[in-house]
Amino acid sequence: MKTLLATSVIGDARLLAGLDRGRLDRQTHLWTHGAQPQLTRAAYAELCEAVGLKGRGGAAFPVARKLAGLPERGIEAVVVNGSESEPVSRKDRLLLTLAPHLVLDGATGLAHALGAPHVLIAVHDAEAALSVREAILERDDRLAIEVTETPGQFVAGEARAVLSALEGGRAVPPGRKVLPTRQGYHRRPTFLSNVETFAQLAVLARLGARRFSSTGLSSEPGTQLLTVAGAVQRPGVIETPVGVPLETVLQYTGADRGPVLLGGYHGRWVPQTTGVTLQSVGIVVALGTETCPLGEVHRVAQWLASQSAGQCGPCVFGLAGLVDDFDRIVRGDASGWYDAQRHLGLVPGRGACAHPDGAARFLASALEAFDDDIRRHQAGGCGRPVLGVLEVTHG
Repeated sequence: MKTLLATSVIGDARLLAGLDRGRLDRQTHLWTHGAQPQLTRAAYAELCEAVGLKGRGGAAFPVARKLAGLPERGIEAVVVNGSESEPVSRKDRLLLTLAPHLVLDGATGLAHALGAPHVLIAVHDAEAALSVREAILERDDRLAIEVTETPGQFVAGEARAVLSALEGGRAVPPGRKVLPTRQGYHRRPTFLSNVETFAQLAVLARLGARRFSSTGLSSEPGTQLLTVAGAVQRPGVIETPVGVPLETVLQYTGADRGPVLLGGYHGRWVPQTTGVTLQSVGIVVALGTETCPLGEVHRVAQWLASQSAGQCGPCVFGLAGLVDDFDRIVRGDASGWYDAQRHLGLVPGRGACAHPDGAARFLASALEAFDDDIRRHQAGGCGRPVLGVLEVTHG
């Protein structure tokens, strides 16, 4: 399947159970996972609170708190955010493509519990959208379930951008920062989370809190999906216990030693991998030792700037300024480093969405992780080509 990578498991398979046989149709899904229990809103809230379930879209917001933020009545929709616009990530589209019924179980089960009449699924990958539509035809959920294809731009995956697209507008974040639980789809209370979160809800509903907590951390039990890419021998989507050591994942995938990026292009670089555990990251990219780290970061900075919605100065001008700063850093001009430090202090907290903040976090961590490389470039260069290990196009 051209849009997806191989799957593997460290520990017990839950979300990826049965996928070694390919896509799970309705019958095979039931053979693999069993029937989905019908739970009340209170039961979902108690289960999520008991295991400390967090959203798996990057923000790691507690699901129980999101449920508590909804009113008792008048919930308009449950929204599955499948707009996986991070270029490296494949985990959500893999679930939609190969395990659509697990995602639908989580979404429809919660919709029934909340009394929400609509389940809306936003997805930017055509193959995943087709798989979900086929799965819907195999079910009788007695709900209005709609699949909407969204653009693949980076900011189009932001929650409020997804809601705008579902309402027929542009897939860009609006300036107002109102939680979907209060004003979501058509300004009505909405439960919105990413694909993996709903798959986790389906697993939690079946297993219960005790069995769900038999793996992972005591503070955050369960499993997680990681997209592992870059300079590794076995790239793909891996299911691991929450809190697995980064070193275990790197050894398992045969990673080339070198810097590692956690969390994608709104994430952070970790130059030292010993002692690092993986929790709420979703993406692990091994850069390896053959490519120029600063050149790779500059390419991503250019791409991040190109993904701006064009709505605010920190994004339009701030990211463009940082691209210029990193261009000079690559060329060995010391003024680029000083200007980058200054600009990185001006960008966060001032944008219409989290894009400038996330981009600044990625670039600031690069300055820390690649301090030795910066000195090499100022002394004449590191001698390595830019191989394009960091992907900047959507698969």
